[in-house]
Amino acid sequence: MYQSDLLPLREEIVATAQRAYREGFMAATSGNFSCLDKTGQYMAITPSGMAYSVMTPEDIVILDLNGNVIDGQHKPSSEWKMHAEIYRHLPQYHAIVHTHSPNATAYAVLRREIPCVLVEMLLFLGGSIEVADYASQGSAAVGTNCLPILRRKPACLLANHGVVTAGETLAQAYTNSIYVEDAAKIVRLAMSTGCPIPAVIEEEGSKPYGISI
Repeated sequence: MYQSDLLPLREEIVATAQRAYREGFMAATSGNFSCLDKTGQYMAITPSGMAYSVMTPEDIVILDLNGNVIDGQHKPSSEWKMHAEIYRHLPQYHAIVHTHSPNATAYAVLRREIPCVLVEMLLFLGGSIEVADYASQGSAAVGTNCLPILRRKPACLLANHGVVTAGETLAQAYTNSIYVEDAAKIVRLAMSTGCPIPAVIEEEGSKPYGISI
């Protein structure tokens, strides 16, 4: 039942994860991707420790939000608790993408938010990309710490860890991750000129940017 009903989600997760890997959004087996089913009871998530190049839809694990495996022959991603916390508390999201895209993750390592300098950031990401407090890998706190930010905008940085983006669909969540990485790269390139960023964008327009990166 679960395998047939969730096969399209499994196929989409594999296709998106493999695309993200090809585009350099994570190395080796890092990162994880999930979708919530229509009932809101079960999530499909990438398996733990499997190379994306060999991953198939059958490898995607189905589990409930308490971590009980419903279908699948592998262990779910070690970050399944993060996904479950987000789904449990933020029902507007039905897909989550967690990557280690290098430019954005560099900001996560520095624990510095990425300032809103592009119109696309305002439109798609709700403004600057803020940093969630650090929590041990695999703990529910990784997800809990994201909640205050993800309630307001669909993307945040994980301190010393990476990036998490969410959306109504997996395509939307992955598009958000692309915009996060693009923004981080552009800000890094702009700052590498030695010139300070003169302004950031907000809903009312632009304002001076007085904090150096």
